[in-house]
Amino acid sequence: MTSATLTGTAAPAAWTPTVAEKLTARLDRLPMTRTIWVMALLLSLGGFFDGYAIGLIGAVAPGLFHAKIMTATTVSFFGMTGFASYIASFFAGLFVAALFGAYVADRFGRRVIFAIALLWFGITNFIMGFQTTADGLDIWRFISALGVGLELVTVDAYLSELVPKRARGKAFGFLLGITGVSGPVIYIISSRLAPPVTLLGQDGWRWVVWIGSVAAIVVWWIRLGLPESPRWLAQQGRVEEAEKVMAHMEARAEAESGRPLQAPDPPHYQDPREGNWTEVFEPRYRTRTIMLMLFNFFQTVGYYGFFAWIPTLLIKKGIHVTQSLEYTAIIMVAQTAFPFIVMSFADRMERKWQVCTSCFLIAVFGMWFSALTNAVGLIILGAALAASTQWMAYGLHNYQSELYPTRIRARAVGFVYSWSRIAGVVTPFFVAYFLKVGGVPGVFAFVAASLAVVIVSVAAMGPRTLNLELEAIAH
Repeated sequence: MTSATLTGTAAPAAWTPTVAEKLTARLDRLPMTRTIWVMALLLSLGGFFDGYAIGLIGAVAPGLFHAKIMTATTVSFFGMTGFASYIASFFAGLFVAALFGAYVADRFGRRVIFAIALLWFGITNFIMGFQTTADGLDIWRFISALGVGLELVTVDAYLSELVPKRARGKAFGFLLGITGVSGPVIYIISSRLAPPVTLLGQDGWRWVVWIGSVAAIVVWWIRLGLPESPRWLAQQGRVEEAEKVMAHMEARAEAESGRPLQAPDPPHYQDPREGNWTEVFEPRYRTRTIMLMLFNFFQTVGYYGFFAWIPTLLIKKGIHVTQSLEYTAIIMVAQTAFPFIVMSFADRMERKWQVCTSCFLIAVFGMWFSALTNAVGLIILGAALAASTQWMAYGLHNYQSELYPTRIRARAVGFVYSWSRIAGVVTPFFVAYFLKVGGVPGVFAFVAASLAVVIVSVAAMGPRTLNLELEAIAH
């Protein structure tokens, strides 16, 4: 029985594995040595600034309110002077980047787009820090989000292709852990620069923005040494370049492990067609695409319904603005720690069930959080919520990057991910509405209902991926 038969792929009757197919099989047998972990770290540093950009949603809110640039609620449902418009503009940029920009990562490569995206964010986010009106802030938030959105899609495809199959879960846990570090960092910085603090005549919230921009440009320079994805190179027919990257990885793996590499598993047939995003609706991928569309849309309510609004929700419960930022920084420690805990079981528990479990916990902890008023209880439940949202985020990024072939991975992930961006545009207006009419309990009732949709769709339609080759999962 051939590998093609095992995976259900219609390989030609006289199929002989190509150099590219053999190369990807060689990659999957590599041990996770220091060289591969360094690559994962460099990719994860990009994730840190993606997290920093997302953290700017909640961290600068008190400063924007104090400066009277924006208000916490809106006069009309889609009012553009409220904080909801700031969040919506960010998600609108992420949507455009995910839907239309992900194509370039499949067309021009993971490495170059990865580098451009972070540099774009650093420069445009710096400009955003100078804005003095709600309109100006929204426009530059949208522009900077284009870089963040492209980076988020590219890093998922890039990491899944560089890491061997038995460590993909652990590597994505590491990515989310490094990304999560941005949470306490940005809230610690913002709590020290909370209103009415100014520095060199500028409001503190502006410095929170600028610090992230400068650091992002420094990391962009450090990451220029990353190799291109050998899987992508091979798929593009650039076999000589792919072989060069692969040979280096193999040599480093043998040197660092101190033993010969094991023989690779039989290669899997790979469709030689040029990728097209419309493939996501072909019979082979249609069910998983619909599942991921639902997953992305409704998980956004659960993740950002809490994460982006933590300081605002705490203030609504009567916590002082400075205390709300300090409490949020404490809560973010749990967000930082939990992905590293996930690494211990990430490659032992099926991805889809990790997603369902984390969504259930967010709903339960969220409703409990909404009923509390004392500070200690809010911090404990907030930490549990933060940990659960990170577990869900880990599941999303890892799972969706595994479900499509290399030739369309970035654009397919971009397409399904774009549904979370659509949700991100409208969710803040709904959160603001439910906060206004139902308070914090109203917000979390909305969150719980949305997460129920995620659990049902993933449980019913999600395929298994644990310890399987990307090429096997894709077919």
